Amino acid sequence: MHPMFKPLLAATMLCFAGAAAHAAKQDFTLYNATGYTVDKVFVSSVGKKTWGGDILGTGSLDDGNKVDITFSGDAGGCQYDLKVVYDDGDEATWSDVNLCELNNIHIHWDKKAGVTRATSD
Repeated sequence: MHPMFKPLLAATMLCFAGAAAHAAKQDFTLYNATGYTVDKVFVSSVGKKTWGGDILGTGSLDDGNKVDITFSGDAGGCQYDLKVVYDDGDEATWSDVNLCELNNIHIHWDKKAGVTRATSD
């Protein structure tokens, strides 16, 4: 575990600075500005009890990089839960995110609050 990481809350706040629609309804670009490597990303319809597979597959998302997230969402659905897992096993989760309204999600480590925060542009 990274020394700066404290256990993260099961559901942390997802703050959005703006929203815009994009071509593939639920697809988005994830930007990592946490200072750590993201090893796994999960997207699940709100209310599902399981996450399904890691949508990054065998890859990872290093700090300072971005990845285009493309997945088959529920037909017509926009509300999803999002989880990232770092290479040390720590994780951050956001609930009830409207992915139909987002192009970009930027994740940041908030050292003062001890949580990963997310913003959108």
